[in-house]
Parts: sequence; C-alpha cells; structure tokens
Amino acid sequence: MAAKKTETLKVRINSHLKTETEKLLSNMGLTYSDAVTLFSRAIVNEGKIPFEIQSDPFYSAENQESLRKSINQLENGTGKQHNLIDEDQ
Repeated sequence: MAAKKTETLKVRINSHLKTETEKLLSNMGLTYSDAVTLFSRAIVNEGKIPFEIQSDPFYSAENQESLRKSINQLENGTGKQHNLIDEDQ
C-alpha cells in the first residue's frame, strides 16, 4: 500500500496561544499537527465546524456605531464620562 501524500499548512497564531496550546496538546500525547488533522477530519465528517461559534456583540455594527458616536461626543466636549461598574460589588 502506497504512503498517503501529506501537505504542509502554514498559519499565523499568537505566540502565547501557540505555546499554551502546545503544552496542553503535549499533555494529551498530541502534536499540533495531530490536532489540526483531528480538527480537519471532524469538519469533513460532520460537514461543519465541530463546535459552536458565536459572535461577540461588542463587534456588532450597531455597537460600533454607538461607540463612534460616544467617542465623537467626548472629543467634542459634549459627552458624559462614566466610571466602569465593577460587577463583583
């Protein structure tokens, strides 16, 4: 049986995230290459990303517009500055 051809995949990732991921994968007995292969197989088998991805409402167009307006008001001297609320109190 002939060996299966492999490809090289080059990606950019935050160095701290990469290091932390490699530590955890090593504890599982996996390499980054193993993890990417498992992820790719799951996508092919399930026909979708194998976990739920949700958007962060902070980046919504509506919120970004509201933030732009608030920033403009502060820069023009017409806005009100508020302290952040500490949720633990």
